Amino acid sequence: MTINPDLQGRSYPAHEVYDVGREKIREFARAVKATHPAHFEVEAATALGHRDLVAPPTFAIIVAQRADAQLIEDPASGIDFSRVVHADQRFIHHRPIVAGDRLVAELHVDGVRAMGGGAMITTRAEIFALAAETASAGAGDAATGAREAVATTTSSILVRGEGQ
Repeated sequence: MTINPDLQGRSYPAHEVYDVGREKIREFARAVKATHPAHFEVEAATALGHRDLVAPPTFAIIVAQRADAQLIEDPASGIDFSRVVHADQRFIHHRPIVAGDRLVAELHVDGVRAMGGGAMITTRAEIFALAAETASAGAGDAATGAREAVATTTSSILVRGEGQ
């Protein structure tokens, strides 16, 4: 199956809420070898003015990849994940991610470019923290409730064509 060129301009709404917990931050920090005490000790984070533990900057990839999964799993996309090579990842942070955040992400397909028998696909995930009243209402209000911009991630993947 070939990549659907009509993917460009498509958006996938926020749907699954990701609850940021202290232990998730600590585990991620250890995995990426981020050693700042604000990733591990609440006192260190609050001394810097944060309400709880602060996630390393690349923690946003967890939420972004959940949004990317909507595209990958969409049968209309024509993407065979076994043929995907990750090409690029960029982050713009609007504010730090901290323990206690309830995050959602909207995915936008910003580019689809044919390359030989494959395609380069560029996506943008807009990550938001749900406001307390939206967060308590549950995932059903993730796309429409009050939200605060947290990060924007841009990802490029190369989907290799047959025989590549």
